[in-house]
Amino acid sequence: MRVIICGAGQVGYGIAERLSAEGNEITVIDSNPALVQRVRDTLDARGISGHGSHPDVLAQAGARDADMLIAVTQVDEVNMTACQVAHSIFEVPTRIARIRSQSYLNPEWRNLFSREHLPIDVIISPEVEVGDLILQRMAYPGANEIITFEDEQVIVIEVDVREDCAVVDTPLRHLTDLFPNLQATVMGVRRDGEMRVLHSHEHLLAGDQAVVAVSRDQVSRVLGLFGRDEDPPSRIVIAGAGNVGRYVAQQIEEQGNAASVRIIESNRDNAQAAAEALNRSIVVFGDTLQAEILREVDVRDAHMFLGLTNDDRTNILSSVLASEMGCRANIALVNQGHYPRIARRLGVDAFINPRSVTVSKVLRHVRRGRIRGVYTLANGAAELLEAEALETSTLVGVPLRDFAVPDGVRIGAIVRGNKAIMPTGDTVVRAGDFVIVFALAANLRQVEKMFRVSIDFF
Repeated sequence: MRVIICGAGQVGYGIAERLSAEGNEITVIDSNPALVQRVRDTLDARGISGHGSHPDVLAQAGARDADMLIAVTQVDEVNMTACQVAHSIFEVPTRIARIRSQSYLNPEWRNLFSREHLPIDVIISPEVEVGDLILQRMAYPGANEIITFEDEQVIVIEVDVREDCAVVDTPLRHLTDLFPNLQATVMGVRRDGEMRVLHSHEHLLAGDQAVVAVSRDQVSRVLGLFGRDEDPPSRIVIAGAGNVGRYVAQQIEEQGNAASVRIIESNRDNAQAAAEALNRSIVVFGDTLQAEILREVDVRDAHMFLGLTNDDRTNILSSVLASEMGCRANIALVNQGHYPRIARRLGVDAFINPRSVTVSKVLRHVRRGRIRGVYTLANGAAELLEAEALETSTLVGVPLRDFAVPDGVRIGAIVRGNKAIMPTGDTVVRAGDFVIVFALAANLRQVEKMFRVSIDFF
């Protein structure tokens, strides 16, 4: 697949890194020569200096033969113009743009991005995507990761396995006997820093982080089996009143519950803007790394601390400080992939990587076959996919025990209409089903083949 990426910052580089590693033909455009040189030096991709919205630059990048354009520069208007030029002049089939301004995303103006006006097929708003993920994590604070798919019938959680866990050292095939009507499938684990698929004859070990597909109405029950069923927080402290912090606070207010929110912001203008935009939340101007500021917002009595500033180290250190002062749990926004390994030892409970969230959103439009949802795990070591089974899909019509599922792949759940089905050897996938699949990175192409319509699908 030939893909042009406008923008070589963290998001653009992350997308280029993943897509080039999978054998796609990638060209990255950026107006910063240093970022372009980094692409040339470290990735199997072309790098071009220039403005991604200029026709001559897009022509140089090969837009006439491109299958997709992904515009993820820091400027919304550049991204929108790049998509318009790609459509009007070069007829690029698929155009994806990052839009950060919430004004553009207001439902009142949704017709702006129609084919007749600004022809953008997919809009990515990292702040909204990250904010929604944080809200999901807050709804189930006992889980390290929460992944939801479009139909919302199945949720995938990543949860710590502790010594006192009710399912530790038990073969997975016995879980149904021990816990009748349990609608959950353990698909894999992160063990000793490595992602692994778990099959029915294997068992969980203390220290694992289990990846589990769960029927939505049984998430609390499954977290309880792992000893991690916790109430959602009602007293929340947020570090950072930027786009993400403000979005999360607004959503909490709009939910209409009794949760209280206090925000710490070190930039006076941002603090003032947040105070004017929010109704019930309290905004405090100050440094989140100062203990007296944390005391001022009563962090010792808080249920949840969210480190959502633009600085990874501030998010990590403030989360650790908040926990030391008595806050029950914390989540840190972290862009650098190598930080979580260190920060977890310091006492940070959970992490969200904005780049990973954005890359996951893009990947669903690159995967071959009817892939409806994609979520990356462990910096791309594994993926969760939601794929539609068609009449010509190879796994349709045969019992799963008779289908040769690759070793690095595990089917976690099947969504049929409004019903979630946890698969057994007798389960037969039907055309029209949506299948939740856990796959190691090396096996992704095999998953695509399972759901591909035909050799010439594209």
